[in-house]
Amino acid sequence: MTRQVFGFCALATALASLGYAQQIKIATINIQGALVSTKDGQKAGADLESKAAPKRKVIEGRQNEINSLKDQLQKGQNTLSDAAKNDLFRTIDQKTKSLNRDMQDIQDELDQDQQKVLNELGQKIYAVIGKYAQEKGYTMVLDVSNPQTPIVWASNSIDITKEIIELYDKENGGTTSTAAPAPSPKPTGTTTPSATHTVAPGTTARPAPATAAPKKP
Repeated sequence: MTRQVFGFCALATALASLGYAQQIKIATINIQGALVSTKDGQKAGADLESKAAPKRKVIEGRQNEINSLKDQLQKGQNTLSDAAKNDLFRTIDQKTKSLNRDMQDIQDELDQDQQKVLNELGQKIYAVIGKYAQEKGYTMVLDVSNPQTPIVWASNSIDITKEIIELYDKENGGTTSTAAPAPSPKPTGTTTPSATHTVAPGTTARPAPATAAPKKP
């Protein structure tokens, strides 16, 4: 089977024109899939999730409290006094603003933890890739999980993702991962946010900000 990703023709043509066509040995790797499939990646993902879960639970509890107050205000439109409604509105507004600030602080902290994990795992896996490529005589190794990698077409037969996962685990004290490498992503035309072009293990969706208080009566 084959897969299609962005731009490799120009690179291959340029190398061939320099007379190196017979010497080129190229491999591809899905670094995103490799990172999350290593034992270190799986453990890092679990650690990040275990740190995020209790904070997510607290956020959900505070959001439920705000929703309950909004419901109370809505149901009391015809029964509560203006003073009571104004007090509820101010309480909802204050709690919403406080929740959104705290959510941003929590997300910033999780982003920092995620980037730290990416940097640590990225350094290790690039060292493994470099060693493997030299031992096997590869001219270059291309990351197909990065939409900006200049590839137009590549056969799965040159994919070394599985080999890199196994070598990484062997060299870093883990056992061979049984998890299958993640499939190479289809071209999207998007850019990757990280210098290592990876998605952090255990990444969770960024929570939506709490909605504002109802219109003041």
